[in-house]
Amino acid sequence: MTESNLGIQKKLIDGRLIASKIELSISEKIVELKNKGIVPSIAVILVGKDPASVVYVRNKERAAQRCGILSKKDVYPESLTEKELLNKIEELNNDPLIHGILVQLPLPPHINEKKIMEAISPVKDVDGFHPLNVGKIFTEDALFYPCTPYGIVKMLDYYDISVKGKSCVIIGQSNIVGKPLAIMLMNRLATVSSLNIFTKDIKSITAKADILISATGKVHLIDESYIKKGAVVIDVGISNIGGKIYGDVNFERVINKVSKITPVPGGVGPLTVAVLMENTVKSALVKSGINIKLI
Repeated sequence: MTESNLGIQKKLIDGRLIASKIELSISEKIVELKNKGIVPSIAVILVGKDPASVVYVRNKERAAQRCGILSKKDVYPESLTEKELLNKIEELNNDPLIHGILVQLPLPPHINEKKIMEAISPVKDVDGFHPLNVGKIFTEDALFYPCTPYGIVKMLDYYDISVKGKSCVIIGQSNIVGKPLAIMLMNRLATVSSLNIFTKDIKSITAKADILISATGKVHLIDESYIKKGAVVIDVGISNIGGKIYGDVNFERVINKVSKITPVPGGVGPLTVAVLMENTVKSALVKSGINIKLI
């Protein structure tokens, strides 16, 4: 490995490595649970054939298999009605053998995503999207935290990157990533700026960030002009163009300026899936009343 490549490797936040450690810990706990007659299980619902969703679901199934979690997948045509989906969720809510329920987003336009998320039992809401779990982020006692934001927090912890007193800038205000992540970072005493498409002079804000998180899905939006020297950059964006995966950040143009950066792929994505597995096991623990520390 050349000196240049070694320098780049030292800057990488290795999501796959952290995810593998989480999965290993989960696998050990699952052995304990199975010895007590409990098999953690997750039900995944996929509506339609969105290519990205198909890939995400496949990755989650593989992770479940690696950990020893029973994964049950239901695939429906895009024509599935909202009522039919709600009925299926109610069936899973009442199934004592199912610990986690995941409805893969996005859903077809005729189905109200908010209504679907609210229909999932909060104790089986392993995606962390139910209003009860989202609301409890503010008080830091949610049963489940949304997987991607929590995965980012785990990344920062693994590399001993403290956010206390730091300027943390998040580009993107989605309910899935941007909004919950902002609260989670504020809970850790970060100074958070939350930006959106209407924010004026974005570069003047991002260029002062100690930690910059981009979750827009805009390919190579972020170049060196957005980055403060020595900043930590977390790239949440994933775009598939011609079979190749790109992030929000132009890696080659910012690598010499950052202190740490997530690659795409291999950064945030694996952590999102690992946290989903952790949440599923946590749900099984809560239901069984068994006190086993996960990590």
